[in-house]
Amino acid sequence: MLNTVYRLVAPRTIQEELTDIQPSDDIVIVHPTHLSICNADQRYYQGKRSKEVLKKKLPMALIHEGIGNVVYDSTGEYKRGDLVVMVPNTPYEKDDIIAENYLRSSRFRSSGFDGLMQDSVAMRRDRIVRLPENINKDVAAFTEFSSVAYHTIDRFLQKSHNRRERIGIWGDGNLAFVTSLLLKQRLPETEVYVFGVYEDKMADFTFADGTYSIDDIPADMKFDHAFECVGNQASGDAINQIIDYINPEGTIGIMGVAEYPVPINTRMVLEKGLTIFGSSRSSAADFQNLVDFYVSHPKVVNYLELLVGEVVDVKSIEDMDRAFEADMHKAKGKTILHWNV
Repeated sequence: MLNTVYRLVAPRTIQEELTDIQPSDDIVIVHPTHLSICNADQRYYQGKRSKEVLKKKLPMALIHEGIGNVVYDSTGEYKRGDLVVMVPNTPYEKDDIIAENYLRSSRFRSSGFDGLMQDSVAMRRDRIVRLPENINKDVAAFTEFSSVAYHTIDRFLQKSHNRRERIGIWGDGNLAFVTSLLLKQRLPETEVYVFGVYEDKMADFTFADGTYSIDDIPADMKFDHAFECVGNQASGDAINQIIDYINPEGTIGIMGVAEYPVPINTRMVLEKGLTIFGSSRSSAADFQNLVDFYVSHPKVVNYLELLVGEVVDVKSIEDMDRAFEADMHKAKGKTILHWNV
């Protein structure tokens, strides 16, 4: 089966290439319909990775957040037109201790191999999750992004002590929004406070118990646990501020990606006996659990509609470039591509 793949061959340069898909019982062929741009995609598109990384990774089709309709399944498990979300993490081994998204042998779409910018995507059967037909498809497009927050909260619940009266979220962007929203829905009795920089962004966190500027935190503010959702060089400042305000033996989840090492106050980590853990990506099980959560908590999807920013109808490579350019200049939210190539 001939397929067209839209690969980034150099910064800001996308070219189409023909490939061949060999159908098999292990493969379900999916036509993408709604895609979402991630910051990692932008770093590749803009050439903001090192020359060595770009030389190793490119050419490669971008985007790992997306949904689509089943085109072909030889087994009949999925019918033509079934709506599914595509799981970008692809494991090649199973470990009784290490989750699939942390195995070094796993490959990730739009990082280790072609992403979803294709006419049709050959997905391993265990890498798709069925979606309810009535779901908001623009929100469903960034299910992968939201599943990372769901996964991190699961890890937090496993690692933290049971005193969870008050939790702090550092950050006011998309990641902080999804993490604090899911946390508040999963732990409704817990007070969730958000600490950020931009008041206009924090105004959307209406489900939180309170929002504060990082420059105006009450001196007596204390909390049991915290999540860092800032990333880049500012993540070091965020982690150190968390360390200042967190109660002893609290747990800190680090979620923001920093390109370079950042310093943290290890003295107070030791004095307070803190637990710090990192989370990245997610598994197929996290996708399924999140979709089930959407069904049982429909207002979560309603809140996530606030994250739908630019919506670009994509019918050509020029439209793809336009989508990435729009995403660069967005004020907030996720850029969604209606994939009609």
